[in-house]
Amino acid sequence: MADDVKLAQAEKFDVGGVEMLRPFCIRRLGHFGIDVHDVEICRDFYERLMGIRVADPLDLGGRLPPEEKDAHGSTVGYFMRHGTDHHSFVIFPRRVRQRIMGKRAEDMTVNQITWQVSSLREVVSGNSWLKDRIRVVRTGRDMPGSNWHFYPVDPAGHTNELYYGIEQIGWDGLSKPKLMHRKHYDKPPELPHRSELAEIEEGIAAGVDIRTGVRPIERLPETHDVGGILMGRPFKVVKIGPVRIFVPDMNEALGFYRDTLGLTVTEEVTYKGHTCYFLRANTEHHSLALYPKALRAELGVSEHTSLLSIGMQVGSYEQLVRARAFLKEQGQKIVTLPQELFPGIEHNAFVIDPDGHLVQLYFAMEQVGWDGKPRPAALRPRIDNENWPEKLVASSTAYAGEVYLGPWN
Repeated sequence: MADDVKLAQAEKFDVGGVEMLRPFCIRRLGHFGIDVHDVEICRDFYERLMGIRVADPLDLGGRLPPEEKDAHGSTVGYFMRHGTDHHSFVIFPRRVRQRIMGKRAEDMTVNQITWQVSSLREVVSGNSWLKDRIRVVRTGRDMPGSNWHFYPVDPAGHTNELYYGIEQIGWDGLSKPKLMHRKHYDKPPELPHRSELAEIEEGIAAGVDIRTGVRPIERLPETHDVGGILMGRPFKVVKIGPVRIFVPDMNEALGFYRDTLGLTVTEEVTYKGHTCYFLRANTEHHSLALYPKALRAELGVSEHTSLLSIGMQVGSYEQLVRARAFLKEQGQKIVTLPQELFPGIEHNAFVIDPDGHLVQLYFAMEQVGWDGKPRPAALRPRIDNENWPEKLVASSTAYAGEVYLGPWN
């Protein structure tokens, strides 16, 4: 049967008035997390050097048996943000998480890969639809962050999250007070549910002081002129992603991310006999990249993790150049990897975090238009990441895609 006939006969779901093949539509990579050996050292790296601010801490000690509370090192993890989302990046203590989560693969340091959908109904319906098809480990609503969610797990063991409605942090920098989290949900809510505004009004009426949330502070003196703003570092992270992971079985991984979650394959690249796939959620060239695990050793990257890298986009090419120099001055190791493995991204560099994870810094990503096709590889500029020009010629890639909202600092 032809593919178009199969699609025509497939069950359809009403997603906000649009007929779709799933009862949800992933709109973007929302946030990402890693488990690390030394949380405080990694917090210093991401907060002080990268400018990712702590929104809220979370102590996992209460989830351990009492006799083990001090047996696994620090039990505190951090929800961190680059913008107004309560968190776009998370670091948690690896040893504690391994104890709580049970046996996981030795190289599973990915805490979560989190995808945003547009409504609470999509979360509830998506959970109901997926739980009979794949492994879903948890659902409901967590605090801090206030986002409704459920957690499907990919065939290799990477925990994914689909969510709606993450808390926003405004001009005062304060997160929602813990006492505002008045009810815990460990299952999908009845629909329709009351609004976020109604919940907050209820908390205020109960006497919760809205000024008692966590507020971050700048860790470095503001001496860098960044687009006319004095900042503590010469760059601003304006977007998290893409996520790049190694998988042991590419067909299983594609079955999960493409066929089940509904991400779109933008491009596939064969590098030294290894076929790699680049998938998108919206118009970005890719928000997720899948690489065969066999490629990991050939690239010479750390084998302690299935994560090749987490991307962090900065605000301009000038900021990218200055970020690389700044991090080198701060004693951080900068590396480059074969450009063929990153279609859709031009100039980029990798910095190694204290736990051995790679962070890919870049300025611009190719966008995909109405026809769903990426730019032909032959038409892309040739990039030498060992020798960057002082300035770039304007192109359709520069300043395209998702816009960062709000002041940089």
